[in-house]
Amino acid sequence: MNTILLIVFLPLLAAIVGGLGNRALGNTVVKAITTGALFVSCALSWPIFIGFLNGTSEAGVVEVLTWVQSGDLTFDWALRVDTLTAVMLVVITTVSALVHLYSWGYMDEDPDQPRFFAYLSLFTFAMLMLVTADNLVQMFFGWEGVGLASYLLIGFWFRKPSANAAAMKAFVVNRVGDLGFMLGIFGTFLVFGTVSIPEILAAAPSMSGASIGFLGMRLQTMDILCILLFIGAMGKSAQLGLHTWLPDAMEGPTPVSALIHAATMVTAGVFMVCRLSPMFEAAPVALTVVTVIGAATCIFAATIGTTQWDIKRVIAYSTCSQLGYMFFAAGVGAYGAAMFHLFTHAFFKALLFLGAGSVIHAMHHEQDMRYYGGLRKHIPLTFWAMMMGTLAITGFGVYDLHAGFAGFWSKDAIIEVAFARGTEAATFAFWMGVFAALLTSFYSWRLVFLTFFGKPRWADSEHIQHAVHHGHDEPDEHNPPRQEDAGHDVQHHAPSSDYEAGTAGYHPHESPISMLIPLAVLSLGAIAAGQVFAPSFLDSAAFWNGSIFYNEPLIHAMHGVPTLVKYAAFIVMVLGFVIAWYGYIRNTSFPGKVAEQLGPIYTFVYRKWMFDELYHYLFVVPAFWLGRVFWQRGDVGLIDRFGPNGAAWVVEKGTIAARKVQSGYLYSYALVMLLGLVAAISWVLF
Repeated sequence: MNTILLIVFLPLLAAIVGGLGNRALGNTVVKAITTGALFVSCALSWPIFIGFLNGTSEAGVVEVLTWVQSGDLTFDWALRVDTLTAVMLVVITTVSALVHLYSWGYMDEDPDQPRFFAYLSLFTFAMLMLVTADNLVQMFFGWEGVGLASYLLIGFWFRKPSANAAAMKAFVVNRVGDLGFMLGIFGTFLVFGTVSIPEILAAAPSMSGASIGFLGMRLQTMDILCILLFIGAMGKSAQLGLHTWLPDAMEGPTPVSALIHAATMVTAGVFMVCRLSPMFEAAPVALTVVTVIGAATCIFAATIGTTQWDIKRVIAYSTCSQLGYMFFAAGVGAYGAAMFHLFTHAFFKALLFLGAGSVIHAMHHEQDMRYYGGLRKHIPLTFWAMMMGTLAITGFGVYDLHAGFAGFWSKDAIIEVAFARGTEAATFAFWMGVFAALLTSFYSWRLVFLTFFGKPRWADSEHIQHAVHHGHDEPDEHNPPRQEDAGHDVQHHAPSSDYEAGTAGYHPHESPISMLIPLAVLSLGAIAAGQVFAPSFLDSAAFWNGSIFYNEPLIHAMHGVPTLVKYAAFIVMVLGFVIAWYGYIRNTSFPGKVAEQLGPIYTFVYRKWMFDELYHYLFVVPAFWLGRVFWQRGDVGLIDRFGPNGAAWVVEKGTIAARKVQSGYLYSYALVMLLGLVAAISWVLF
C-alpha cells in the first residue's frame, strides 16, 4: 500500500523541483524530471488496477498524518485505495504521462517550458489527491487544487488577453459550483457528524426519508445534500448552466486541453457522484435532477458541436456532451456504466485532442477547419490516429459480432441501461442519448472530412501564409473563426487561382516522434479498452467490491432490452456518417443551404444557445453597474470625501492655524504660556 504514496507525491515533488529549478536547471532537465515522475507513477498504478481486475488486490487506507482535530470535527490526511480509486489512478497517470511526453514536441519552441511542465505535474498531483481522498475535506482540497492548476494552465500564455480572460472565466464559473459543493459538505457534516466518506456512506441508507429545515421549508435531507453536492459537480464537469468556461479553456496549449478534458478536471464531478453513490441512491429527487441535467447537457453540447469551425472547440463540446452521458448513466443508477464511459472516454478523447494538436502543429497553429483539407496525404500517421479516435467516439461496432471500438461498449451500454430503467427521466435520457449519438457521428466525421479530405484550402488562411512567408510561428497566436462566415459552406473558402503561388514551398509536416508515440498508445486504448474491460466494469459486482453502488438487477435488465434498442446507436451512427459524407464530400454546397434555410435557428446554435450573451446581461452588466456605484458614490463620494480627503482637509486647515501661532516672537510664546498658566490655576480653584 505504500506504493500509493509514491504514485501521489512523485508528481508533487517533480512540480516543486521543476517550478523552483525552472531555467536554472534548463528545459531538458525539468522535462526529464517531470515526465519521468509521471511515467513512474503510471507504471506503479497499472499493477494496482490489474490486481483489482484479478481479485488479488484489497482495498485499504494509508494514513499520512493527523490533519484536523477541532471539537467534533476530526479527520486525518489519508489515501484510500479501492477499485474506484484504481480506475482513476490509471486514467490520470496514463493520460498525464502521455501528455507530458507529447508536450516535449508540441512546446519545443516555447521559452517557458519548465513552468509549463511544473504546472502539468501540479495539476496531476491535485487530481490524484482528489481521487484518493478518504474524507470530504481532503476531496475538496484536491477539488480546489485542480481548479488552481487549470487556471494557471489555461492562462499559461499570460501575455495573450484572451487566455487571461478564459482562465479567469474558468476560475469564476467554478467558484459558483464550488459554493454548492461547500454547502453540501457543511450540510453533510451537520447531518452525519463526520466528513469521513466510509462513515457517511455506511449511514446514508438509514437517512432515506428523513427531512430537514431548509429556507423555511421541510425538505428531504438526502435530496438537499446531494443536489448541493451535484451543483459542485456541474461546475467542475461543465454541465448545462455552468458549462460556459469549458470551450474557452481551449485558449491554453493543446496538451492542456487534452489533460483537462480527457482525464482530470472535467471527470472529477462524475467521480464524486459515483464515490458518493450510496448517498445519491437515498435521494431519488437528486438522481432525477442528475439524469435530466446530464441528458440535457448531452444534447445541448452535441448541437453546438455540429456548427463550430475551430477544431479544438468541436472536440471541447464533444467532451461536454460525453460528460452528459456519464451523468445520466449515474442518474439512472448505472454507476459502473458511468465509470466505464469515463475510462474509455479518457483514451479516445485524449487521442482526439492530441491528434488535433498534431494537425494544428502541422498547419502553423491554424485552428479553423475551413483552412484545412487534403491533409491525410501529408500527415498520414496523425490521420490514422484521428480515425481511431473518431471510430471510438462514434461507437463503431457490431453487436452480433461482439466487437467494436471503445465507445461502442461504453456509450451503447449507457443508452441501453437508460431504456432498461424505464422511468420518465430515464426515457427522456434514452431519447436524448440516441439523438446525441447521431449528432456525435455527424460532427466527428465532419471534422475528419473537413480536415483530411477534399482539396487543400490553405491559401486563404492569412495566419498560415504569414507563418510561411515570414517565419512567424507563435504558439500563442489564435485565428478565431469569423462569425459572419458561419453559415457558408467550405466552397466559399476554396483556393484562389494563385493557390500554387500562395503556398509555394509550404508542405504540412508530420509531428515529431515524441508527439506520435502518445498517439499510438492512445490509439490502442481507443481500439481495445472497451473490448477488454467491458465484462469487469459492466457485469462484475465483485470487481467493484463495494466501492460504488452496484445495481445488479438493472444490469441484467440492460442485457434484455429489445434488439432495436441495442442497434439504435449503430443505426444513428451510420446515419450521421452518411449525412456528413454527403455534405462535406459529395455535395459541399449542401451545408450552406441548410444553414441558410434554418436561419435564426442555426445562428442560435452557432452562438452556443446565447448563454454567453444571457450571462453577460444577467450578471456581468449588473456587476459592472454595481461596481461603478460603489466606486463613484461609495469609495470616491463617501469614503474618500470623509476619509482620506476629509482628514487631509482637517490637517491642512490645522496647519494653517498652527502656522499663525508659530510666529517666532518671544513675547507671543510668553503670552501663550501665561494664558495656559491662568487657565490651569482657574481649573484648580474653581
